Amino acid sequence: MSNNPLKSLNSLGQSVWFDYIRRDELSSGHLKQLIDSDGVSGVTSNPTIFEKAISGSSDYDAQIRKLVEAGESTPEIFEGLETEDIRNAADLFRPLYDRTEGRDGFVSIEVSPTLARNTSGTIEEARRLWKEVGRPNILVKIPGTAEGLPAIEQTLAEGININITLLFSNERYEAVAWAYISALEKRVREGKPVDRIASVASFFVSRIDTMADQQIDAKLATAKSADEKSRLESLRGKTAIANAKLAYVKFKEICASPRFQALAKKGARVQRMLWASTGTKNPKYSDTLYVDTLIGPDTINTMPAATLAAYRDHGKPRTTIEEGLDDARDTMKKLAAAGIDLAAITRKLEDQGVDSFAKDYEKLLAALAEKRKQYSPERQLAKPA
Repeated sequence: MSNNPLKSLNSLGQSVWFDYIRRDELSSGHLKQLIDSDGVSGVTSNPTIFEKAISGSSDYDAQIRKLVEAGESTPEIFEGLETEDIRNAADLFRPLYDRTEGRDGFVSIEVSPTLARNTSGTIEEARRLWKEVGRPNILVKIPGTAEGLPAIEQTLAEGININITLLFSNERYEAVAWAYISALEKRVREGKPVDRIASVASFFVSRIDTMADQQIDAKLATAKSADEKSRLESLRGKTAIANAKLAYVKFKEICASPRFQALAKKGARVQRMLWASTGTKNPKYSDTLYVDTLIGPDTINTMPAATLAAYRDHGKPRTTIEEGLDDARDTMKKLAAAGIDLAAITRKLEDQGVDSFAKDYEKLLAALAEKRKQYSPERQLAKPA
């Protein structure tokens, strides 16, 4: 085990990815430092991250000006900025990708969030981004919505690496895992290789506690006995971890299934579970809560900067993912008994996630449209000499 808790996670079978991208992370050498010093082995991005990076800095202004002068539309400008960052990050991780024979070293790029309910649009954009970025160690992110499932299966079957995002429920996770297996089976039937197809299932964590705890607090306000209050209080901050641990149980069952084992004999890799939304939102909980409790083989934890720093400082790495499974099942029973509908919570979170990413994408395009006006040749010509 390393003295650095982040690096120690690697020896326990868990990869550490950075849930952030911005041009100065690359140009300053900070991302390279995270790779060398902390064992960070991948990067995830989403529209919110890019919106903050592009709107909140001048890092991109020179390229925006060039793209405007080239007559690019606002969405084309965004794609030009995004693609450059993703390519450069992928190149930085390429030695790691090669060294691990395609197991790690990935950078994620997301299809437009406005396509989350559009199967054919998602397929088309995933193909285009895969071709445009042109790196073997990228993952195209597709939301795990009902409409996303056929797109996930189709694109994987075509040999595109896919990161399935916005997974909240065990049922949807299971559907995604079988979609991966079905896609690989199709490739085998067509005589195509399966040994370098990569996919991760991004299972969201902290947001579940945020919503479940709100419902628990609402019920506490009307609790009629000390016993009822005690039962409800004992459930605070337990839902998300229990949900994730039970998803990992399902992951192991699927990996052990005859269908996957037949593919493994042909070189197929497991579709690793990625814990997303692992920054602690409730200040009453440990700032490493969603790392400490979910450590185990064939997993990834994608951490925002604050969580990465906290774990480096005081993380206590040990395998924990299969600890307390009986407690996790008991938590689910108690939630149901208390009238808290986890299925309704996960549906609502998926809808909110889709809407939130779409709004951030539109916000980003609006900010770029303003910069486009600012740098338009007409505006430049109109300026006094």
